[in-house]
Amino acid sequence: MSAVRNMSGQKVKVALLFGGRSAEHDISLISADAVFRNLDKENFDIISIYINTEGRWRHVESPLLPKDELIEGMFLSFLPWGGQNTGIPLDADIYFPVLHGPYGEDGTIQGFLEMADVPYVGAGVLSSAGCMDKASAKVLFKANGLPVVKHLTIREPAWRSGKKEILQQITDELRLPVFVKPANMGSSIGISKVADLRKMADAVELALKFDTKVVVEQGVAGRELECSILGNEKPRASLPGEILPYREFYDYSDKYIDGKTQFKIPAPLSPEMTRYVQRLAVDAYKALECSGMARIDFFLEDKTEKLFLSEINTIPGFTDISMYPKLWEASGIPFPELLNILIDLGISRHKHKKRKGIHFRP
Repeated sequence: MSAVRNMSGQKVKVALLFGGRSAEHDISLISADAVFRNLDKENFDIISIYINTEGRWRHVESPLLPKDELIEGMFLSFLPWGGQNTGIPLDADIYFPVLHGPYGEDGTIQGFLEMADVPYVGAGVLSSAGCMDKASAKVLFKANGLPVVKHLTIREPAWRSGKKEILQQITDELRLPVFVKPANMGSSIGISKVADLRKMADAVELALKFDTKVVVEQGVAGRELECSILGNEKPRASLPGEILPYREFYDYSDKYIDGKTQFKIPAPLSPEMTRYVQRLAVDAYKALECSGMARIDFFLEDKTEKLFLSEINTIPGFTDISMYPKLWEASGIPFPELLNILIDLGISRHKHKKRKGIHFRP
């Protein structure tokens, strides 16, 4: 099956899944809007499935509807494949999760789609879960010999019973400033830059509002770089881009509200450093067994020119200002063509698994 036409010669039916239970719900709506507008309507029939903040599902006309119209009407608490009278078309050729954060990017929706034995865009269960959890991802990076910034992981029970000891450990092992992050969240939600130890406890408490595990990461004086990856068994890297934050770091407000951060695409790097960023991005992608797509984030230290992996986003933003599609456009793949390729990769991955007998239907 091709992303242009399926085996019957008809348009490919693509089910967009968007919204979701995560704190990144509203970002998902913006991304889904952009994906919907850039999918080629001549070759794709688009089924729009909105998931509200309670995790209930509803078939809607499109992600372009105003939010008050998205949330009106009858929702389902579960989407039973093959069920009758659900009000949701269930015969899509491929499912495209445009769901950021927990319950969408963390392997949960991927597991649901695997259970349904249907093709979908993006990474599988293992890589989605591993990449979503920043603490686990760093362990896997290190196990594969990839460079990561010095960090500590704080679990909520340990914090509740020993705040003083943990604050002392941070002082002993890391130097300020540090970044305090929920382990399982994106879009810079719940992240603080801490340059004063007296503000550390508040930063940890903020992160714990979004997760039970927190990563405290050594700050790096340097440049923020990003690289987009595309592919399954043979992934390829885009040209790297650079983020020039308007504030102290690229936070939620600047990503989605103020929009004053500047970007350099491609990043002004030497040819050698460009190749190194691309190689390290592909190595990280393979180390966490990603497929389909990902955006890899880096820090390039000013003093040493050492490159550190920050994190992998398996469902990167698809908004009009998002780096993932912009980097591919600068690398010669416009947004509509990028979506075609992603859909082809999802169909190909599903076919490959079935040939291997990983899926079985009696």
